[in-house]
Amino acid sequence: MSTATTQITAEDYSRMRFDVPTELVRGEVVFLHGEDGMTRPGHDHGGVCGAVSFAIRAWTQRTGAGRTSTNDSWISTQRNPDSVRGADVAYFRIEKLPGGKLPGAPTRILPDLCIEVLSPSNTASEMRDKADEYLAAGIEEVWIVDPKKQSVQVLRSDGPPRQLDQRDELTSSVLPGFAVQVSEFFEDV
Repeated sequence: MSTATTQITAEDYSRMRFDVPTELVRGEVVFLHGEDGMTRPGHDHGGVCGAVSFAIRAWTQRTGAGRTSTNDSWISTQRNPDSVRGADVAYFRIEKLPGGKLPGAPTRILPDLCIEVLSPSNTASEMRDKADEYLAAGIEEVWIVDPKKQSVQVLRSDGPPRQLDQRDELTSSVLPGFAVQVSEFFEDV
């Protein structure tokens, strides 16, 4: 005999509190660290997240073109059943932000760019599935940053993926005029 489970809505999820990071995936809470989730990432993961965020933030401060957020902030990727994901780093064009400020949660405002940094317990296929979910939701571009391989995979819904290694320069049509050497993301790890 099977039992029916009640799927959680994004609105219900926004009122729930957890001691560890979670995401809502097709109506079910998924623990990212602890409980039944992965091992908490180390400082090397955080260092790469910080380097990526810093590079984009420096560009936004020069251009005024947008805002960045970090730490698994709210991204509503699907309704019925609801999914709420959190990217390691997200970028929003300024024109979609009311008053030029980042939104609180819950929000339907989607970032234009999401960046995921592989943790030791992530698989490449898990991150590719999450990237595909972002793209299907309408996010223009996704970067999957791999600290172990010191590489960045750039995914877009309107073209083939690009694979960059530490010798390459990363540019993006989402960030006009932005350019960074991929190796800069890995200098501290």
